[in-house]
Amino acid sequence: MTSQEVRTQFLNFFKEKGHKIVPSAPMVMKDDPTLMFTNAGMNQFKEFFLGNSKPKHPRVADTQKCLRVSGKHNDLEEVGKDTYHHTMFEMLGNWSFGDYFKKEAIQWAWELLTEVYRIDKSSLYVSVFEGSDDDGLAMDQEAYDLWKAIVPKERIIMGNKKDNFWEMGDQGPCGPCSEIHVDIRSAEEKKKVPGASLVNQDHPQVVEIWNLVFMQFNRKANGSLEVLPAKHIDTGMGFERLCMVLKGVQSNYDTDVFTPLIREIEVITGKKYGKDEKTDIAIRVIADHVRAVAFSIADGQLPSNTGAGYVIRRILRRAIRYGFTFLDTNKPFIYRLVKVLAEQMGKAFPELKEQYQLIENVIKEEESSFLSTLEQGLVLLDSVIKSSKGKTISGEKAFELYDTFGFPIDLTSLILEEKGYQLDVEGFNKALQEQKDRSRAASEVSKGDWTVLKQDSEQEFIGYDSLEAQVKLVKYRKISSKKEGDQYQLVFNLTPFYAEGGGQVGDKGYLEAPNGDVTYIVDTKRENNESVHFAESLPDNVNETFKAVVDHKQRWRTACNHTATHLLHQALREVLGTHVEQKGSAVHSKYLRFDFSHFAKLSVEELRKVENFVNARIDGHLPLEEHRNVPIKQAMEDGAMALFGEKYGDTVRTIRFGQSIELCGGTHVKNTGDIWHFKIVSEGAVAAGIRRIEAITSDAVKEFYFTNNRMLFEIKDLLHNTPDPVKAVASLQDENTALKKQVEQLLKDKAKGLKNDLIAELKELNGIQFLSKKVDLDAAGIKDLAFEIGGQVDNLFLLLASESEGKALLSCYISKELVAAKNLNAGTIVRELGKYIQGGGGGQPFFATAGGKNPEGIPEALDKVKDYLK
Repeated sequence: MTSQEVRTQFLNFFKEKGHKIVPSAPMVMKDDPTLMFTNAGMNQFKEFFLGNSKPKHPRVADTQKCLRVSGKHNDLEEVGKDTYHHTMFEMLGNWSFGDYFKKEAIQWAWELLTEVYRIDKSSLYVSVFEGSDDDGLAMDQEAYDLWKAIVPKERIIMGNKKDNFWEMGDQGPCGPCSEIHVDIRSAEEKKKVPGASLVNQDHPQVVEIWNLVFMQFNRKANGSLEVLPAKHIDTGMGFERLCMVLKGVQSNYDTDVFTPLIREIEVITGKKYGKDEKTDIAIRVIADHVRAVAFSIADGQLPSNTGAGYVIRRILRRAIRYGFTFLDTNKPFIYRLVKVLAEQMGKAFPELKEQYQLIENVIKEEESSFLSTLEQGLVLLDSVIKSSKGKTISGEKAFELYDTFGFPIDLTSLILEEKGYQLDVEGFNKALQEQKDRSRAASEVSKGDWTVLKQDSEQEFIGYDSLEAQVKLVKYRKISSKKEGDQYQLVFNLTPFYAEGGGQVGDKGYLEAPNGDVTYIVDTKRENNESVHFAESLPDNVNETFKAVVDHKQRWRTACNHTATHLLHQALREVLGTHVEQKGSAVHSKYLRFDFSHFAKLSVEELRKVENFVNARIDGHLPLEEHRNVPIKQAMEDGAMALFGEKYGDTVRTIRFGQSIELCGGTHVKNTGDIWHFKIVSEGAVAAGIRRIEAITSDAVKEFYFTNNRMLFEIKDLLHNTPDPVKAVASLQDENTALKKQVEQLLKDKAKGLKNDLIAELKELNGIQFLSKKVDLDAAGIKDLAFEIGGQVDNLFLLLASESEGKALLSCYISKELVAAKNLNAGTIVRELGKYIQGGGGGQPFFATAGGKNPEGIPEALDKVKDYLK
């Protein structure tokens, strides 16, 4: 049975049981402030579990692409070292929202596994929640009795809270669960050790295959539990593990989920899987990680240095590092696996095929960049080793390599071991933990329980039609963070405030009580299908009816910018070609940012055409054509553009301005003429094949032209009100170039005159021609002078210093024969001497420079350099 058939049989089974088969949600969570990535199949259904929305279908099933890089059994650094844990994985699941409960979930799971997939019943074990004194919960007798009617008593295992009580987080829906485990050991091994004793013991051949969660409680902030008004089923079965069991192999990587990728890695690298443990781990790491990275890019998350993008970059760099170290690859190659992946999984996940070229380009560029970083890191590590006085390398130095340059700590440790050194692991871990603590303290948010004032089935958003409304507070809670301090989250029965989403920022405004008291709303975000309003204080009387007022001016400016992004998208496709696709946007009140796929920098002429195209639509006063609750199929047939990585419901909202029509939930102007004008302020690269335009509209354009006009008058005033300032500036540039050449020649002449004087001052020190001296030259002049003297004098060690505009400069020249014979390194020396001038630097072993802000330290640096010649 192929993996494709396994997936299809699962979905067909639950379709026959009355379930609606829904598509996988994007793996990248764009509009959920609590998660970066979808890490469980239930993420897209949180609003139903919380009671914030009513599902259209009480029973659903799907296969959900997930990403986990932390948590139980999923430390990124461990993935690849065993054969059954992954970063990206598929989660097969079936859900019931207040419909069926434990009986059906248990019976259907057993039926599918044993009758459809024909897994040997004698190899299966089930676990049941044993209860918890801390939570005052008894054993899950209901689940136990249901299982007892199906399986022998000795195959039912009591599980503790850690293994058999599932929670969404520190707060929220939770409940006991029953796990189904499979023992795939040989008959001989099963006779020696009973499988029951190996359940939940991290045995690679006795693994959890399916988890049936019975969602029946809500965890409050104080840790107590309350019963949910409706009981739900949430199941998750690891697709890769299921394929392993059905294929009769001992490793997930021996199934057709991974074998095509492994074969391609073997072809590219010339290494053979199954011959050497280190090679096998490297190949597994790469095969696993390319999936995680490819799916993330397809869903719109590019590698970057912050947030979710940093997670993706870290995963990819780990794969590159394993290839570099264990597969002897020093050139990009992982990008070549994308084609195999797209062919293999493109039917189930068409985004892989549709985004294939982009994924390949981004991975290739990231590989090239990090391989260059690895080369630099090797040089820096070599320098650290040479400057070390003992055989133990400072953990702080290793952390600096890791934190500043991205050099992997396990690679540092491996190289040190090969060279006979050891790493101060404790020092590194301390520095790493301190950084984590700082980061956690800065981002940590503590949340109280919701105080519910009234029950409201579903919040209504009226902000498309009105910026003011009479509202009632439905619930509120207090939150605290280091960054924002104490705030309150408020949820109303209806709201005119737009919650952050689709790239558009959330509205600000205020609440006005009947007595005139005002509470300011500083932000609005979407969480579990509710608009949550952030306020710095709580109204005195929370039971009042309040007047909610959106900041009209900010909303209008934001709407101008959002409409401009639609027109910009249309313009780019018109000017550059229909290959252009939106890859991200940020719509603020002061500016807009638009990321799009394109292979080259836009020329000045192309940018002019794009601007003119947008402004022509603005001048055309195109009216807004908005349609709400349109069936998505009809919207697509009408030509509406959907964005990759976005989750759309059965019905959508379409926005049309002339020929521009897109699926969009954001706010827009009523007429393009309201925008007044559109101006591009920058264009540049974000990643391989991804460009970014930043632009402004309306009031910001007026301010832009006002500022530039003022600057022009100031320039003309400096140029004595010349009628042609451009010509005058060009003339000044020509004059400045000529004067620079004259100065350079004078400095060269000065250096030549100084050369003989310095040669005469050289002193012999331990067989070395040595001089340390302060001179009146710039950096270029010092370098020329040092190399000229070096061309005439053997065994030369020269340290020259200079001072200019309150800054200090040290330049060190060492003859190449001295570098080799005495193991001297100019880069290391100036880096150490740089501390005297409160600076730093580096360079090559025979010539290096350091700059600093303390010229007073020059004399001490010139004196201390002698210590390196003893």
